[in-house]
Amino acid sequence: MSSDSSNKTIVKNTAFLYFRMLFTMIVSLYTSRVVLQYLGVEDFGIYQSVGGFVALIAFVNGALATGTSRILTFELGKENKERLKDTFSTVLLVHVILALLVIILAETIGLWFLKNKLIIPEERTFSSIIVFHVSVLTLLFSIIQIPYSASIISHEKMSVYAYMSIIEVTLKLAIVYLLSIGNFDKLIFYSILLCVVQIVLSLTYSFYCIHKFSETHLHFSFDKDILRDVLSYSGWSLFSSTATSLSNQGAVVLINMFFSPGIVAARAIANQVNSAASQFVNNFRTAANPQIVKRYAASDFEGSKSLLLNSTKFSFFIMLILSLPICLVAEPLLKLWLGVVPEYSVPFVQLAIITSLFEVLDTSFYTALYAKGQIKENALISPTILFLGFPISYVLFKFSFSPLALAWVYLIIRIVLGTIIKPLLLIKIVNYKWNDFYTVFIPCLKVLITSLPIPLISFFYKDILFCNQIVSFIMLAIIGIISVTLSSWYIGLDRDLRIKGKGIFLDKIKKKR
Repeated sequence: MSSDSSNKTIVKNTAFLYFRMLFTMIVSLYTSRVVLQYLGVEDFGIYQSVGGFVALIAFVNGALATGTSRILTFELGKENKERLKDTFSTVLLVHVILALLVIILAETIGLWFLKNKLIIPEERTFSSIIVFHVSVLTLLFSIIQIPYSASIISHEKMSVYAYMSIIEVTLKLAIVYLLSIGNFDKLIFYSILLCVVQIVLSLTYSFYCIHKFSETHLHFSFDKDILRDVLSYSGWSLFSSTATSLSNQGAVVLINMFFSPGIVAARAIANQVNSAASQFVNNFRTAANPQIVKRYAASDFEGSKSLLLNSTKFSFFIMLILSLPICLVAEPLLKLWLGVVPEYSVPFVQLAIITSLFEVLDTSFYTALYAKGQIKENALISPTILFLGFPISYVLFKFSFSPLALAWVYLIIRIVLGTIIKPLLLIKIVNYKWNDFYTVFIPCLKVLITSLPIPLISFFYKDILFCNQIVSFIMLAIIGIISVTLSSWYIGLDRDLRIKGKGIFLDKIKKKR
């Protein structure tokens, strides 16, 4: 595949993913507001704690998901259909076995932990246990779905991926309506409805793949060599997935061990806002990553490197365009969105958004290791540093620190991982040079510095500059977006990239005419 052809594929797939993102983000933010209103802050926090703990139990799932996606994409790049068919069959069997193991672990150790360690009001204990069982069933179907959704991404059928996400949020929108009717325990009903949605999605993914991709046809084929490759790759990802689970779902559980479900709800709300913003970057990376892997598999090492470095820089700019306005208007944004804003929600949102800026660097650089398939050092070093955030936060909570201590700990960790650890690993393993990273860090730093002054001045003097809160909210958001966009275009991009970007834009306009 030529460079121009692959670039067009990335642009096309990114367009599909952004269409998906805009629709899903709007609907998800609306449904989150209504679900919070129907459940209440306490039940909303309970659901986040219980669901988060179930997801924490399935930390192995993250490792196998990464290994599955990578090995399917790699085999597609090598164009070996028989090997691809055996690979899919093997990884599907592995996921079925994993799902059964997760159920056993959840219904024994997990249930004990729920009853004895989490801070849940006594009158909601029974409901929490029911929600726990339903969440385990939901997780079972989501695990089995992974090989199928990985196949769609590997084949770069992002339009299907986008349509499936639209179906998902539409079904969740229907849940909001159903919550408004009847006189029953809405927490239990909500968890059951989400389980039904997951079952529908899992069946749809599998039916589509079986119909479209020959390698996903149901047949028993177990290849020990393929299993060894998957487990070898996933084995090194296991520690990483454990650390990531602790920093995400584990953080929610940790907060619920020391604070009320209301504080858990605040953390969950921050995660939702951050997730919505991060989708802009994730969609771009989802479209670009298969091309990075396929170029490497085809021995186009320089092409793979160039695409990774440029996509990392663009990802940072995209995230900054969203991060700055959200941080500036976090308080009125949450009031507008939720009506009633749980305590600590605003600073949680701001710190989560800033953390994501540096997480962009960390996760983007990882793709180079992922493409080469040598992740041993990363699986030992990066997750160890990330893992430390959990015990450090635990100790800080023991000494009565604020819940925000956890957010500050993970911000510092992400800065270290994105700007120091990953570059060192890529230099050692994938033969990158420090000059390669300077082409990313220097433009990103310049854009960050030049885009801040005007928005910050506007923020600190908003009561003088703007006549009311609504005008202030709108103007701060607009000023932040324009400031970062102009800085990214004129300072972050070199002359050749600006000319190329203008050419693509003008070509699109001519085609429409």
